[in-house]
Amino acid sequence: MRWPLGVVDIVYERRGDVVARARAASDDGFAHIDPLLGTDPSTLALPIGCPTAFPKPVDAWCATPAPSAQLDRAWERAVRWWRGAPRALLEPWAGAVVCSTETVHAFRSEVGDVRLLVDTGHVADWGGDPCELLHLADHVQLRQGKRGQTQLHVDDPSGVVDFDAVFRELDRCDYRGKLSVEYFDLPGNGWPLDDPEQWARDLARSLRTMAGA
Repeated sequence: MRWPLGVVDIVYERRGDVVARARAASDDGFAHIDPLLGTDPSTLALPIGCPTAFPKPVDAWCATPAPSAQLDRAWERAVRWWRGAPRALLEPWAGAVVCSTETVHAFRSEVGDVRLLVDTGHVADWGGDPCELLHLADHVQLRQGKRGQTQLHVDDPSGVVDFDAVFRELDRCDYRGKLSVEYFDLPGNGWPLDDPEQWARDLARSLRTMAGA
């Protein structure tokens, strides 16, 4: 593939620590892994793609999900956080205070030139088109989804993410970053999934076929 295809380490959560997760991801043919910020890269079987800082952004190469819209003064909190961490990527999602193309632009107009981690499943969940945000992305996570559902299997006919269109837009934008597959089993957050590893492998296989790799 033109862009390295890695995986977010939470896909392999059931394997144990990040060292075991990276080993499993390497065995599955991924090019990099996205763990928590602060992970020692020398312990891993794969290089680090884009680490995650959670729950607050850190002024470094990392990504943090926008805070939940349910938090008190969530918008003000997010503005304060990213003003203090301008190098951190913002990840919008459907339940967050930044949850649409419009709120992305409103947030950037208030905070400054914040760059994004664009997750195609999250964008599909709020009913958006990820291609509208890819020109602002420094990292992209791939999964199938639809309005009201962040993660679907790549072969689910109800899925609305057009990965061919995503690749074309990345090409048009001359995107220089990496791609990562993400699925997770987080029932406490409303995202249960029986086999995130298999879904990640299936999506990766489909994407590589699509890209002619």
